[in-house]
Amino acid sequence: MPSQTRSVRNDPKSMDAQVETFYRQIYADRNVSPEEAGALVEYFTALNPPPDKLVWLRLTAFRLGCEFLSDEGDHDQNVAILRAITALIHSLETTCMVPKVPEGKAEYDAEKTEAFFKDVFSDLSVDHEEKAGLQAFFQANIPPQDSLVTMRNAAFKSAVDSLSADREANVALLRCINVVVHNFEMACFLPKEYHLKKTFNLDVGLSDAVQEMWNLDVNRLTPNADYTINVQEGKKPYWKGDHADEPLFTRVDRQALQRPTYRTFIALLDNYKSHTGQAEQVTSQERREMDAFLKAILQTAPMQYCHQYLLANCKHTDIPSDLGEFQKLLYKIWFEMYRRGGREKDSSGFEHVFVGEVKDGKVSGMHNWVQLYLEEKKGELDYRGYVVPKSRSQAETNSDDHLLSLQFAWNGVEKFVGTSFLGVSPEFEVAVYTTCFLMGEEENDITLDTGTGDVFDLKIRCYKMARDKIGTAFPEATAHYD
Repeated sequence: MPSQTRSVRNDPKSMDAQVETFYRQIYADRNVSPEEAGALVEYFTALNPPPDKLVWLRLTAFRLGCEFLSDEGDHDQNVAILRAITALIHSLETTCMVPKVPEGKAEYDAEKTEAFFKDVFSDLSVDHEEKAGLQAFFQANIPPQDSLVTMRNAAFKSAVDSLSADREANVALLRCINVVVHNFEMACFLPKEYHLKKTFNLDVGLSDAVQEMWNLDVNRLTPNADYTINVQEGKKPYWKGDHADEPLFTRVDRQALQRPTYRTFIALLDNYKSHTGQAEQVTSQERREMDAFLKAILQTAPMQYCHQYLLANCKHTDIPSDLGEFQKLLYKIWFEMYRRGGREKDSSGFEHVFVGEVKDGKVSGMHNWVQLYLEEKKGELDYRGYVVPKSRSQAETNSDDHLLSLQFAWNGVEKFVGTSFLGVSPEFEVAVYTTCFLMGEEENDITLDTGTGDVFDLKIRCYKMARDKIGTAFPEATAHYD
């Protein structure tokens, strides 16, 4: 059995490669013995993945399983790899998920379920209409807890009849099974509550704490793999004109933006009016979206580390030990409305930092890369080039940087210079800015090794509004080294 079962590193960049190596070792003999099945459970328990990582773990099981399909169309070999994938998925579900409706909504009907699956697999593809049909089928037919494994296994059992001598057809079949299992899990399971298990030395400075949050950010996207940027020409902040003919973002993996913390974050972005001075009304639906986002990010390592670090080190604010009470504090500093541009409550920390505002004819805030990407994709943001670093000795700005100072126009209104992290998860940014804000300093000196060969000296600037709420928070690069 692979040695990784008892040794799981916390470096998120290595986590994906480590998992892929482990899966390949599992699949190598196309057989999962009872001993290996138990070790799979140990592995996922030690891995302790946050909810946002579960879809990737399952998708990777299918993706790598395709590598072990027979080139000669050996039926027995292909059935064996299906069984190995089934065992891996079973271990992932039993270790990291809980039934959504333990009593179920309907008795399990094996004949109906298998016939439905075979129909889905018949043309080796799943279009949008069929995906909607899968969702409806599983929502209406959630079986009791003791039949969940049987229903999932039925997908694999039904697929056996669709195996052929054509390897490419079998790859397409595995993709179809993945779609079926994805919809099954979305309907029938919830992620287990996440608890950060690693023990940390919390008696460290803020710079070390931010580095730890970076190391824990398993939801961070990888440049030139999950997304690609085209920085083009640099410019000084006071230079007029557009020095970038092309968009900043060449591509972003849309599947990555469907992860729970990204999805709940994006749901918030259309809740605000861009111009200050206009009263913001928070509807009940918007409040539910805020709560969903906060709950999602609190199920991640960066935010749980943020909570632990503040409990140990914050002297200016009473930090609740209970995560539910901590969520209320997060809501207060990030989402409670206050006055920024007049007499009306027209702004919040979240709106300013992540969504952006227009005040006195200039873009204010808007320091989040997802918002920049989505606005550029809609044609409402015009990237005008990156801002040239002040020091001549600094490293070159390029597509693998996780931090960028840039100039842009948003709906025709200019932002002469703004700095944003790139590719990072929403939870990382909220964790960093929350920690810096509650620790009480307006300017926080941080050295950050991004793991891509780049090291940044940063000032994380955090300013208050309305006495105890975030007015703004953003990074400023003071040095960049290769």
